[in-house]
Amino acid sequence: MIKTQNLSKRYDGLLAVDDLSFSVEPGEVLGFLGPNGAGKSTTMRMIAGFISPSSGSASICGHDIATDPIAAKAALGYLPEGAPSYGEMSVRNFLHFIADLRGLGGAQRNSRLDYVIGKLHLEPVLAQTIDTLSKGFKRRVGLAQAIVHDPRVLILDEPTDGLDPLQKHEVRTLIGEIARDKTIVISTHILEEVDAVCTRAIIVARGKLVADDTPAGLKSRAPSGRLEDVFRAVAA
Repeated sequence: MIKTQNLSKRYDGLLAVDDLSFSVEPGEVLGFLGPNGAGKSTTMRMIAGFISPSSGSASICGHDIATDPIAAKAALGYLPEGAPSYGEMSVRNFLHFIADLRGLGGAQRNSRLDYVIGKLHLEPVLAQTIDTLSKGFKRRVGLAQAIVHDPRVLILDEPTDGLDPLQKHEVRTLIGEIARDKTIVISTHILEEVDAVCTRAIIVARGKLVADDTPAGLKSRAPSGRLEDVFRAVAA
């Protein structure tokens, strides 16, 4: 469902992602971990087609993101870091705009919009413009646009960033529900989140893959269980 092969990204003299190869199978929820500056967001942006790799390739559901981008992106839902959107639009109009872009119509359109609005508890803010929302509501709107077309693959960059504990629990429950028939990659710095929703986790450091294990396997490498200690243990 997701495959990268020798994926690399260079910015002038900086090698942000270095010959990264991995695949994610149907039904897997992959935690994508690493310290700040490790290359996580750069990798996710390349897989999503937001930036081009310097070398190597990435594909979604068998569609190369560089040579067949329309088909690849049609199968993908993407929540980028910061959840950028159109601040002057109301939440309702923004979600209808995304539904238009995704080609949703008729009963399917209404069903999917009702689903994401209800699941992410957006009813109280539908009439508000996005730039007036709290950080937590902006994150929820960002997640809604990522799943409104019921994609086969989801890439979520810090999906619970800015949410309170109850909202985090609700989003993790939602991820667990939709993971049954999807492939999901979650970038996070919260080890608890990996434990809660991920079936597998990989760690990158200095742009390279340094660990690929179950969440329990990663935690066993550092007696404290702290994510920072896990990073140190696998990157040593």
